[in-house]
Amino acid sequence: MRAQFGRPIPPQQQVLLYSADEWEEFVLEWVHSQKALYLDVRRFSGPNDMGIDIAGLTDEDGLAGTWDNFQCKHYADPLAPAIAASEIAKILWHSFNKEFAPPRKYYFVAPKGCGTSLAKLLSNTKSLRDYVIENWTSCSKGITATKTVNLDGDFKRYVESFDFRIFSARTLLELIDDHRKTPYHVVRFGGGLPDRPSVSPPPDEVAVKESRYIQQLFEAYSEHLEIDVTGLAGLTLRQDLIDHFHHQREFFYHAEALRNFARDTVPPGTFDDLQSEVHAGVVDVETQMHHDGYARLNAVTQAAAIIQLTANALISVVKVQDRKGICHQLANEDRLRWKKQ
Repeated sequence: MRAQFGRPIPPQQQVLLYSADEWEEFVLEWVHSQKALYLDVRRFSGPNDMGIDIAGLTDEDGLAGTWDNFQCKHYADPLAPAIAASEIAKILWHSFNKEFAPPRKYYFVAPKGCGTSLAKLLSNTKSLRDYVIENWTSCSKGITATKTVNLDGDFKRYVESFDFRIFSARTLLELIDDHRKTPYHVVRFGGGLPDRPSVSPPPDEVAVKESRYIQQLFEAYSEHLEIDVTGLAGLTLRQDLIDHFHHQREFFYHAEALRNFARDTVPPGTFDDLQSEVHAGVVDVETQMHHDGYARLNAVTQAAAIIQLTANALISVVKVQDRKGICHQLANEDRLRWKKQ
């Protein structure tokens, strides 16, 4: 229920309580939201990450192509130059050894941001390069677990010619402002879901995506009337069933609208979880003995309307029409069947 009520502290305070792993997860969500910039986003953090925490990949060449690096640091204090230099050293060494291409951009991301000294270095390319070179002894033992990396020969020339303009930082407020636009924000920080758009009525013509649940509806009507019904023309004398048919299509489109709403406002899989919860709540009703498929259909949708949903992030915006429509989505996949053979 945190999606509805949230914690009573703002996001910028919440992230200060995160573990280092939770901070990386938050940054990963944020980078994923930059869909226009990246073909793929990968998390590489670990003992042998070679200085890469989260990589935004722009092409199919991955780390051999054009990519951006997001170095995540969750410390009690703002980042200091010594910490940044040790991470920069890893990128320099491993790109020199062609483990990957140098990143297009390298961002330090930390809840407390960069300290004044580091901020000044990041704003002055020559000063940053000079600092790394002058403090190489402090960096040299932390680049790999197997040896001390000396700054000499071809590697020194590589460092001296490296484009240090790629190194910069992103602020916490920038991350949070962008994160608000992602499907992860409400679940992570609360504050309630936005209002749902109004649902358009179903099109006059049945769409291809409706084919299976519509077929199941006519099978249920056929069993109920004891005649073969393949379309609305077969229900000419039963206005109640014609009205019933139109209502079921309205329910289906309500559920489809909720699916689309979920795609933009909550994490992937949230709507699937809701479908599974509805299925679990009605499947026993579906498997019980019923007079015919029409009776089974109605019993199931009535059960869906009243089942107690638990902890799904969409609960606050789910309507009765959605619950019944989800039954038809499930019927569309044959997870529910109205007419038993």
